[in-house]
Amino acid sequence: MGMRRKGRELALQILYQIDMVSQEPGQALSLFRENFERQPEAEDFAVELVEGVWREREKIDKLIANSAEHWRLGRIGRVDVNVLRVATYELLHCPNTPASVAINEAVEIARRYGTDDSPPFVNGVLDHIATVLGKKEEH
Repeated sequence: MGMRRKGRELALQILYQIDMVSQEPGQALSLFRENFERQPEAEDFAVELVEGVWREREKIDKLIANSAEHWRLGRIGRVDVNVLRVATYELLHCPNTPASVAINEAVEIARRYGTDDSPPFVNGVLDHIATVLGKKEEH
């Protein structure tokens, strides 16, 4: 597994922890740093994603809510919503990551951590977000 994929998966796990135990990001990141097997590239990328998602969560959640037809954000599974948050952050703020890579990585992570319905759901929502952001041509 590549370091960036590992970083995305770690970011998902940290964001999920924040959601499930109503923990502050700083506390979750401290626990992560204390317990993470040292892989600096993956760790740095995970921290960048978590901090970015947290900082931009209102904008990110609005994009997700507007792109998930017939779904309120609160009804989307916590794994799926956090996979969507990470990928949406990448679409917004990681110009060196092509939209197709951000989307494909999210779909693969959703396949690993979500339900059977997660991959097509994540793909559809992110495809719509990429279109809204004008990144569709990259996908």
